[in-house]
Amino acid sequence: MLEAPKRISLDEWDALYAELIVAGLNEPSYGGPLRRHVTDGDYRLLKLQFDNSAAALRLWNFLLTEEDRLHKARAAGQKIIGTMKDLGTVPVMAFASPRLTAFYPDGAWWLPCVMEMSTSDLAIADQLGIDESFCPVRAMLGAFVNGEHFPVPDLLVCSAGAVCDDFSAIAQRLEGLGHSILWWEVPHRRVPDADEERVKLPGGFIAPRSQVRWVKSELERVLYALQGIAGEPITEELLSHGIRSANRARTALRELRQLAYSAPVCPLPALEMLIAEMLIIHFCSDREETILVLEELLAEVRERVKNGVGVLPLNNARIFWVNPVADLRIMNALENFGGRVCGTEYLFCHALDPIPENLDPLEALAQMALADPMVGPAAQRAERICRDAQAFGAEAVLISRIPGASHCATEGGVMRDIIEVRLGLPVLELETPPLCDALLPSMRTRMEALIETVKERRGNENKV
Repeated sequence: MLEAPKRISLDEWDALYAELIVAGLNEPSYGGPLRRHVTDGDYRLLKLQFDNSAAALRLWNFLLTEEDRLHKARAAGQKIIGTMKDLGTVPVMAFASPRLTAFYPDGAWWLPCVMEMSTSDLAIADQLGIDESFCPVRAMLGAFVNGEHFPVPDLLVCSAGAVCDDFSAIAQRLEGLGHSILWWEVPHRRVPDADEERVKLPGGFIAPRSQVRWVKSELERVLYALQGIAGEPITEELLSHGIRSANRARTALRELRQLAYSAPVCPLPALEMLIAEMLIIHFCSDREETILVLEELLAEVRERVKNGVGVLPLNNARIFWVNPVADLRIMNALENFGGRVCGTEYLFCHALDPIPENLDPLEALAQMALADPMVGPAAQRAERICRDAQAFGAEAVLISRIPGASHCATEGGVMRDIIEVRLGLPVLELETPPLCDALLPSMRTRMEALIETVKERRGNENKV
């Protein structure tokens, strides 16, 4: 790196990119200046602040070229699998076959933000009866209709049962438009009865053995469909290799999170960490490249932690963040107002845990699916949040409420009450719309109040 770690604007990245090129920057095929994505319609980049490392540049370019990657995969004869809602299970299976490329159409929920409402996705969803009373993931419906963002998948797979009501309704509307979907069921994870055989899942939750068997049988149906699309068997050996590769990515991400959230000086901004965590659920349509992107970020963070340097003041309030944001700018805002993200739960913490490699592959993946915090009681999810927030030394918790999302209506309050009792930490619930510009002053007031509370508590502790 040519200069000390810091957050910079897109204009500053223009100048830095030129310096990096002169210094001999070695870029992947999808590399280039960030500015070019604005020409493609990603206008939100003009209002964001970015980390100034070459590793962060690679991360952003990787994220913002996924559509190109999917079209190239289709042109190369790859079969495209749209995996919806399970957040981290079916993509591991799909990438086990060298003939399949998987992605999450759900990711279209960020399009209204990244393109600053210049796309017609939400307007199309409105016309189809899926209005703003639904989660912003409704943009996915418009993306399928206008065909502007990704190729129509050769197979759509969607989990059902104990999943978000909004998403189920949107996916059913999508099927009603003629997009055939292979549904597979994930039951509501429950506490085993006294006389039932139980399984400890990755991440620590407990489930009845009967539920694991059921999910495994559902994944066998999914595997059969994937093999049909691939035109060849996806063997146990291929699945095991796919699990090992997924675990390599998860290992890099876990260390990255541990360093970024626990280091005395914040070594990587919250926005880049959010993007890095999102890669893990489907590898941004390229599993091998995801591993390389994460490992380069990890190397950068290791070096910064070793040198004791970072991107934020040392005394910024340590905030544990719950739920992903609809507007990426919010992550910048928290840091600008005096906060620092020191731990997260973005709805898919099960995709961060290592997949067991000593089990039958489908058994292991069934356990992972049931470990999803969203398929069990909100109280269990809160327990994991408490455990992680305590481990990272959080001083407060911020719960981002996703506008229109059915699960946000009540679970935020449940989690807030448990966190306040268990940890004694201040908790803020904050709704984050796809574009927060008009609401930013009021959001600033609430975030600054939370940060001021943290600093007052520090002062009181120092007096004791």
